[in-house]
Amino acid sequence: MRHGEVHNPEKVLYGRLPDYHLSERGRAQAQATADWLADHDIVYVVASPLERAQETAAPIAEAHGLSIDTDDDLIESWNMFEGKRVSPGDGALRDPRNWPLLRNPSKPSWGEPYAEIAPRMMAALHRARLKAAGHEAVCVSHQLPVETLRRAMIGRKLAHLPLPHSRLCNLASVTSFTFDGDRLIRWGYTEPWGI
Repeated sequence: MRHGEVHNPEKVLYGRLPDYHLSERGRAQAQATADWLADHDIVYVVASPLERAQETAAPIAEAHGLSIDTDDDLIESWNMFEGKRVSPGDGALRDPRNWPLLRNPSKPSWGEPYAEIAPRMMAALHRARLKAAGHEAVCVSHQLPVETLRRAMIGRKLAHLPLPHSRLCNLASVTSFTFDGDRLIRWGYTEPWGI
């Protein structure tokens, strides 16, 4: 699952920076997703160590009488633009001094390589699957890691444009993977707060 909307009035790429919490809308998204998951057979909830992921996981864990585990592999990917505005019209991307960082979008050259994100996210997924032992687990992470995991699990190329329309991972969305033993048999995607 991706965390809910974050309070970010500065409109910066907050990445792994501390103290970025859910907005009021983000809390509502997290609660709506928790309500949607209420009748699921969830026995394990784990989240990235970042506040927004922990806050998104809280109503899910509470609804199932569980505590929240933390898995560092679920953390946001690192990015050299962290703490900067990156909107196309007025951000760091317009500064020619930053253009060398954009030389290889398929890696990407400005942050954690997709080839490093995928295995750490797959490891977190499989740890959660084993902890759930035939039941359901919820892992709360961040957009790029969740999208990279989805692409890795379904055999798509990891490299993609870092734009919202090229990612199937909106705020508080749930990307699900169903296994038979160790074999992935189905995947799905939903946005429960928008239903």
